[in-house]
Amino acid sequence: MKRNQIKIYFLTLAGVIGLTSCTNLEIEETDSIITEGFQGLADASSAVDGLYNNILNTQQSQENIFALSEVTTDAALIPTRGTDWGDNGLWRVLHQHAWSSEHNFIGQVWNGFNANQLIASQILDPRSNPSATNIGDASFLRAYSMWIVLDNFGQIPFRDVTLPSSTLPEIITGQVALDFILADIDQAIANLPTTAAGAGETLNRASKAAARYLKAKVLLNKHIYLGGSPDPGDMAQVISLVDQIAADGFALQAGFFSLFRNPADVGGNNETIWSTNAGTQWKIFNGLHYRSTGIQGGGWNGFSTLAEYYDLYEGDPNNNRLDASGNPIDGQEERRGGVPPMGTAYSGVAGTSDNGGLTDGSNVGFGYLIGQQYGLNGEELTDRAGAPLTFKRDFLDGSGASNFINNDETTGIRVMKYGVRYSGGNAGNVVLFRYADAHLMKAEAMMRSGGDPTAMVNELRVLRQADPIGSVSEQDLLDERARELYQEQWRRNDLIRFGQYNRDWLFKESSEVGNTARNLFPIPAAQLLANPNLVQNPGY
Repeated sequence: MKRNQIKIYFLTLAGVIGLTSCTNLEIEETDSIITEGFQGLADASSAVDGLYNNILNTQQSQENIFALSEVTTDAALIPTRGTDWGDNGLWRVLHQHAWSSEHNFIGQVWNGFNANQLIASQILDPRSNPSATNIGDASFLRAYSMWIVLDNFGQIPFRDVTLPSSTLPEIITGQVALDFILADIDQAIANLPTTAAGAGETLNRASKAAARYLKAKVLLNKHIYLGGSPDPGDMAQVISLVDQIAADGFALQAGFFSLFRNPADVGGNNETIWSTNAGTQWKIFNGLHYRSTGIQGGGWNGFSTLAEYYDLYEGDPNNNRLDASGNPIDGQEERRGGVPPMGTAYSGVAGTSDNGGLTDGSNVGFGYLIGQQYGLNGEELTDRAGAPLTFKRDFLDGSGASNFINNDETTGIRVMKYGVRYSGGNAGNVVLFRYADAHLMKAEAMMRSGGDPTAMVNELRVLRQADPIGSVSEQDLLDERARELYQEQWRRNDLIRFGQYNRDWLFKESSEVGNTARNLFPIPAAQLLANPNLVQNPGY
């Protein structure tokens, strides 16, 4: 199918926004109208700015793509503590694999990324007079958005803006969808600038390296969308693309948690390939207890991780402590972080603030928080009932039984990849593409084409202060990705590619274990009514 022959019916942007709730499925007469007789955009550059802002908006909360990518896996869960985080089961059903086609977050992802695709197509229309840079940005963002839709839903509605808005839709899937996405990426590579590593906020815009990373990601997952096994030619391309990214100066860098600070405070880093200046507050406060810190009124006491995920790391399974100088004392590797015994003296580090001679928020650790938590002055913190604030491995109700509901305030190991001590949680820097992921993609491509990835995996492990391993199996590689990339929205994608998304884990419904239909999300119910060529995914 030629690109200019794809005839797709799609919702207006207003309709897209309005259909995030499926309580009213009545379709209005104007729901399928974009603009009758589209004649081009008046300002393509402003539309590109709007597209990047749309990506930022997807990263501003724990909803949207994060919920689908992490909460539906073994990496994150949100138990109900009293009435907190009950939300009519909205979070629980994701982790249990019991979602329906009317789930709000599923609708957000479908609507938002499909809307991006439409705007990008309008920018790319010659009548909008896009510059070469506009073409690069719009091609990249259209490819990225369409790939998100393909990866999560398996089918993409595409609106050809040269056709009347009343044209009946066609839906692209499989090889046709991949060809379209890959052609867009190649167009992006041809038009985007070469941006050097460490360029700070410049990396909020796409570069040739970002487009090559996206192409490597698509090719690594290609066999999932088409069936069969990885193609050796695709794996060779993945390796070549990562090498080209490295040629632009991107590389592994020591100091794991510094990679997630505001680049303006640290002069950038060599690992970030693409980021957005979305706020990081939700990545911090949704896991912290109400009394973990006084910054911004305290935490929201929700998000946790499973003990089985935490146990992937080296170290004592029941303690993750640091000494007063920040050194690990429970045998843990760098990426597992640790719990400090108190705050640290204020020294004017960029992005930090003084609180009585101590760095505000420095009593909150990085990585995985388990066991007793401490205040700035070293006092043992308590929960609101006065019991010790000790984050625990298990999720137990009042009777001591394992339960997703009726938990107290202390259940669950908490995860802190971004630091509350920096900018009070206001630092605008959510990392989207990172070189360590590209490094591991190259290692995986080597493994899937018959090579030995052990040296590459150990290069990363030694840098992260973990012990090297003698040989790397497929399970080892998946586990290394888990240890390195937690909270970075790749866990669902990884588990599907490694054939483990349907395995059992704590609180998954037993009837859903082994259910491969959950590899795709359902098409939102309202969209099926609006677009007669959409077909609901199997199992829904």
